Amino acid sequence: MLSIRTILYPADFSEQSGHAFQFACSLARDYRARLIVLHVLELPVLTYSGVMTPPPPPLPSTEELDAVREQLHRIKPPDPAACVEYLLEQGDPATIVLEVAQERQCDLIVMGTHGRTGLGRLLMGSVAEQVVRQASCPVLTVKMPWRTAPSSEEAIGVAAAQLAEAKLPG
Repeated sequence: MLSIRTILYPADFSEQSGHAFQFACSLARDYRARLIVLHVLELPVLTYSGVMTPPPPPLPSTEELDAVREQLHRIKPPDPAACVEYLLEQGDPATIVLEVAQERQCDLIVMGTHGRTGLGRLLMGSVAEQVVRQASCPVLTVKMPWRTAPSSEEAIGVAAAQLAEAKLPG
C-alpha cells in the first residue's frame, strides 16, 4: 500500500491550482497526512543581448509580502482539523517546488497544470512538466475540475494511471 505522510501542494492561485487543492485535501484527509501549501514568488528574468540573466533578488515590500501571505493563508482545507503548513518562498517555481519536496521528505506532490501544448508550452515553459520530470516522489497533476472532492480511491486511480504513463526519474 502507498504510504503518504506528507503532501506538497504548490499553489499559484489559478483555477487549475484550486482543483488540484481538492485532490490534495482528499488525500490528506484519507491518509491523515500533513499538507504543505507552498507559494513561490517568481523572480523576474531579464534578457540582455539574447542571454537570459536573472537580476539580483528583488526586495518585495512588506505590504506586498503581507498581501501574498494573506492570500496564501486563505487556502483552507474543508476539514479544519487537517494538519496544514504554509510556506512562502522566492525563486524559480519548479526549482523551489523540487527543493521543498526534497527537504520536507514529501511522499507526493499534487499540483494543477494549465495544459498548455505546442508553442505556448515552448515559450512559457511548464512548471508542472519540470516537476514531473525531476521530482524524486510521485507527482499528481490535475488538469480538469471534478464535480465534487474525489475519494482517495479516485485520486489514487488517477495518480496510478499517470504514473504508469510517466517517465520515472533515474
